[in-house]
Amino acid sequence: MEKFRTVLDFCLSHQKALSYSAVSLLTAGSERLFSVVVFQCPCNSWNTLYGSVFLLVPALILFLLGYLLNVRTWRLFTGCCAPGRCCCCIHRRRCWRYFRVLWLVTVSAAVAPLTWIAVALLGANFYECAASGSSLLQRYLCQGRGTQCHEQVARIPCGETLPQGAQTFVSLRAQSQVLGWILVASIMALVLTVTCINRCRSPVSFLQLRFWKIYLEKEREVFERKAKEHATKLAERNLKCFFESTEPELFQTPTNKDWQQISSLYAFNTKGQYYSMIHKYISANRGTSIRSTEEDVFSPALGFVDGTDVNETGTL
Repeated sequence: MEKFRTVLDFCLSHQKALSYSAVSLLTAGSERLFSVVVFQCPCNSWNTLYGSVFLLVPALILFLLGYLLNVRTWRLFTGCCAPGRCCCCIHRRRCWRYFRVLWLVTVSAAVAPLTWIAVALLGANFYECAASGSSLLQRYLCQGRGTQCHEQVARIPCGETLPQGAQTFVSLRAQSQVLGWILVASIMALVLTVTCINRCRSPVSFLQLRFWKIYLEKEREVFERKAKEHATKLAERNLKCFFESTEPELFQTPTNKDWQQISSLYAFNTKGQYYSMIHKYISANRGTSIRSTEEDVFSPALGFVDGTDVNETGTL
């Protein structure tokens, strides 16, 4: 039991890294499966389109799916254009805040598509097919030769060898793998740089960040339990009144304004030690607005606060 607890604590403390690793592994496995089972280069004039579709379209689908499944996306957009509210970005500060949240969503959503492209380039099948159908490559390799040479270049992915006298060129598979490793190295360098910058600009210490993440996890668990209990009691009261034809008893439940307050985007303020919007709301006078002010700080290092949503285990 103690070992199981140790493993569980490790998973909770490295939840983000493990989730990204799981997404990357699933994406890499899917790419290999598509490459072996589904992909079959036509080895004709369709090469460029066919190879490019397999290389880029799944990456685009994964990117859009990342937006769809990200909690921050719906926390940002839900209710922003509700009747009676202006959905245009009037305040400059609010627009900047929305842009930063969208940037965090984009970074998270880009993990799977970049993994797909990197693994596809290292596998080289898609790139080799797409490049062999390029008219520029065919003209370069077949200078002074007829259309038969162009057809032979298009059949390179199918094992065709170039005729003698054609221009020497680096293997398409080698080109693809070099590009793949350059992409992987660039991504890792960029991630390391951005992480270092965000941590250096963090308004709180390393241990407080760890505590903060533990608190948000516990708050989510308690919210799920309390929400189910509250919903059950409300449903029981309503159904009891329906079937017994009685007047409903007074039942205290959060108002629409209460829900809107705790659903707004989090902003850090040195004058208040709040770890979530619920924490900030119950610490303020009921009915008082808790939306961001000029003194609030929007730190990328605290982006996980908006990402840890109390409803993230539910269905969209």
